[in-house]
Amino acid sequence: MPPTTAYALTMLAAGVGIPILAALNAALGTRLGSPVAAGVVLFCVALVASLATLSVTGGSFRGIGGAPRHLFLAGLLVAFYVLSITWIAPKFGVGNAVFFVLLGQLLSAAVIDHFGLFGARISPLTPMRALGIALMGAGVFVTQIVGRA
Repeated sequence: MPPTTAYALTMLAAGVGIPILAALNAALGTRLGSPVAAGVVLFCVALVASLATLSVTGGSFRGIGGAPRHLFLAGLLVAFYVLSITWIAPKFGVGNAVFFVLLGQLLSAAVIDHFGLFGARISPLTPMRALGIALMGAGVFVTQIVGRA
């Protein structure tokens, strides 16, 4: 299997997992009576899974001391995502919550790629890419706003 196919399939699986994560953690937050407690449980499980994967792959923390501090903001963004979707999904619906997350991902990914932010590979925002993003955004709007009217 070509690497790009493996990458695409892995990210497709990750995408499939996002709404499942949202539904499961929202249900746990409701059961516990605390979206924050559900977030803590999720992060504990994720830490154990990440440490196990690190040990199996032979990775290390070498060089962490010299890493620019802004790179650690990714952890805050993950916490914000998990806590916000755990709190909002039961009230707003998993579909609504995830579709608006998707819209935010499309917009921020386009900006990151266009400018090569954070060391990303530059991929200019061409009119065709902008049209594709607009169509996906319109799809989110139609499925979540118009489709429920």
